[in-house]
Amino acid sequence: MKTITTHEAKTHLSKYLAEVETGKRFIISRGKQEVAMLVPIRPEDRPPRPKVGEILGEPFEFAEAAFAPMTADELEAWGL
Repeated sequence: MKTITTHEAKTHLSKYLAEVETGKRFIISRGKQEVAMLVPIRPEDRPPRPKVGEILGEPFEFAEAAFAPMTADELEAWGL
């Protein structure tokens, strides 16, 4: 496991994250003191991402009244 400094981690974070995604691990140190570890998250630890357009909750329907045109009084109240 490779040890990197906090400065290296800040400067090249995206590079190290790309390597972590392939399974590599890094120890992050401040000076000579090891303070953290950069490791990949196991796939089972991540909740699955919803697909585009996937309904996550219970489906619902709008009442027909929601699509009815506004009355003259309602339009006036909105300043239209």
